[in-house]
Amino acid sequence: MTSLRPMAPELAEKAKNELNEVPARIPEDLAALKAWLSKQPHLNPRTDDQFLVNFLRGCKYSLEKTKEKLDNYYTVKSAIPEFFDNRDPTNAKIQENAMLGVNLPLPHTMGPDGPRIVLVRMGAYDPSKYSIVDIMKVCYMITDLLLLNDDTSIIAGHMVLVDLRGLTLSALSQFSPTFIKKMTSVIEAFPIRTKGIHFVNPSTGFDALFKMFHGFLSKKIQERIAVHDTFEALHQVIPKSFLPEEYGGSGGKLAAIIADCRDNLINHRQIFLEDAKYRNDERKRPGKPKTASALFGVEGSFRSLEFD
Repeated sequence: MTSLRPMAPELAEKAKNELNEVPARIPEDLAALKAWLSKQPHLNPRTDDQFLVNFLRGCKYSLEKTKEKLDNYYTVKSAIPEFFDNRDPTNAKIQENAMLGVNLPLPHTMGPDGPRIVLVRMGAYDPSKYSIVDIMKVCYMITDLLLLNDDTSIIAGHMVLVDLRGLTLSALSQFSPTFIKKMTSVIEAFPIRTKGIHFVNPSTGFDALFKMFHGFLSKKIQERIAVHDTFEALHQVIPKSFLPEEYGGSGGKLAAIIADCRDNLINHRQIFLEDAKYRNDERKRPGKPKTASALFGVEGSFRSLEFD
């Protein structure tokens, strides 16, 4: 008997049709995954049913892909401590960064089986006062909560809305090649599908940003990128009812959404404190250890990001 939270029937149907989910087979799939995990001396993962099913769903129930994704998730978390260590949401600095509202899952999904809209406000912070590393730490805390708690994110995926208003070249200067490689490695490690990326308010820095990231994206996701010069154009793709008032919508005020997101982090403090113990011990990995220098050193080629 598995312990999974109930979900909306529309999402359950989508999981069957698009992710190859067969409810009666889930206990068998979980048993196989747990048996494999128990034989990995370097892995120390969460093993609760819901967490593991989220990875199975994100990998369309391919056991081999799920094993690789789980290993990669903890490899990345262990190799990038600046993103994933010291994540107590009651810390004053983390709260301050959270209130900038750089990465915001919006409260309304695009229909009962539609994707979660994630608003990314790249120009929402002053790069002379804030480090992009600290900003990304909070962004990944938010993504971790979506991975744990949001069936929509796992099953229907993310529609990413990137607001470029206020983005400056000084902000872009914080994006070194190594930093970009770390960011893209983290994106690959989460079992969350990106259904599209929509840019709004293209600024002077947009071309530079686009050139930096374009090479990391698979052809599939490149075809799902759109740039909107006006809110009217954006509303043709993402209806007003799903968007904050500041984006011409009726989906709540930005300040309230930001505060709710910060409060959600604080309410899940225990999860972040416990998460710190779930890390790889690369000294015990069979074969070659996957250390930060091996993963993110100057040598080696970048792999294009693949999105479902």
